[in-house]
Amino acid sequence: MFECSMIKTVILAGGSGTRLWPLSRTEYPKQFIPLFDNDSLFQLTVERNKPFTNQFIVVTNESQFFLVSDQAKTTHCRFHYILEPIGRNTAPAIALAALSLESDDIMLITPSDHFIKNQSAYQVLIKEGQLLAKKNQLVTFGIQPKYAATGYGYIEANGISVLSFKEKPDEKTAGDYVKKGNFFWNSGMFMFKAGVFLSELEQFAPEIFTAAQTAYQQRLTEQNLATTRIPLEAMTRIPSNSFDYAVLEHSKNIAVIKGDIGWSDLGSFDELYDAFEKDEKGNALHGRTTCLDSNNNFIFSDENKMIATLGVNDLTIIDTGDALLVTRKGQSEAIKTLVAALNQENSELTRTHRTVHRPWGTYTVLLEEPTLRYKLKKIVVKPKHKLSTQKHFHRNEHWIVVSGTAKIQNGNENILLRENESTYIPMGQIHRLENPGKIELVMIEAQVGSYLGEDDIVRLDDDFNRN
Repeated sequence: MFECSMIKTVILAGGSGTRLWPLSRTEYPKQFIPLFDNDSLFQLTVERNKPFTNQFIVVTNESQFFLVSDQAKTTHCRFHYILEPIGRNTAPAIALAALSLESDDIMLITPSDHFIKNQSAYQVLIKEGQLLAKKNQLVTFGIQPKYAATGYGYIEANGISVLSFKEKPDEKTAGDYVKKGNFFWNSGMFMFKAGVFLSELEQFAPEIFTAAQTAYQQRLTEQNLATTRIPLEAMTRIPSNSFDYAVLEHSKNIAVIKGDIGWSDLGSFDELYDAFEKDEKGNALHGRTTCLDSNNNFIFSDENKMIATLGVNDLTIIDTGDALLVTRKGQSEAIKTLVAALNQENSELTRTHRTVHRPWGTYTVLLEEPTLRYKLKKIVVKPKHKLSTQKHFHRNEHWIVVSGTAKIQNGNENILLRENESTYIPMGQIHRLENPGKIELVMIEAQVGSYLGEDDIVRLDDDFNRN
């Protein structure tokens, strides 16, 4: 039986996850995408750790806080958030979490974007790890390799003793590791007492320890102490390094717990295909699909349109409305090259989806014709939320309420609009949109002007402290 009061689960929820482009974008990475029965990997991470956790600590980028907190609300658990203005890798992130705890608190460190099929085997691993963590050891979790993976690091073990950590190998070296039988995939999950970790960090990476301690002392707390913000200047002074490099490769106080828990970091579409249920022809399907004479395909659509295949095999087809990826299975690693090429073009497609999430709700670009100088959006505002007070230099806006109630500041006028009512915001006019009601506000926005980019916004006042 678990001692729930002794385990604090730290979820590392940063990262951009562009290896799953076009599903994953820098502003909406893979851990927040509803991949499995409308649950995200972040939500699944919380659910799988509920049985033995009495507090979750989420370390995430400040810009993704609203994504994390919105999804956390659905899990009905107790959370503490540590918000980083910039990422400094895993060692500083874990240090900030450890500094928020008592010295004897046992911490379970887990990424937010991993997938684990076997919950019962996972709980056995956690229980074994807890016993070793109580004995003041740094515990890492190794995964029994299924094949010669080149995308994972490896742990060389002798019983529970760690002999070495190996970087991501080439194919031949990975094959040799698997044949030897004492090499395990490095899961990136750890367990230890907060004080033990901080002591090891101070010994092997004192500059990280000192800078993280200073940054935590300068923290800003809010929302009944549930949220900790680290100042940018203090965060910048923390050297960037991973936990593996900073501590694990130097410490002699490490134990490894090994198991087969159906683990994957879902770092490619091939791994995502393996995680999905298949039909009788080996197709993994999500969304509206019809497959005739088609085998072993992975088809994922988040749009309400039909994807039909005829006589094709071993394809990955990903449709997100604003981007369509078609590639052969086994080519997932090359997607990073594709994303790099799009970044060279300064494409918005690597950064945002057609539906963009904001702290106040979402907007979806329905139609855009830059040459004709107009754009249509659907705007959804959460109850009791408001957008910033703002103005635009290059566009006029027409707002039509579809459902809900809109409270609008339009220049010096304050108006209340209901379903099927509208207003016009002229270029340069100061304005603000608010949902004062208890249900979502849904609006259609028509923009007309010489420039329709999202950066044509001058924010004068904002509840979310955005520039």
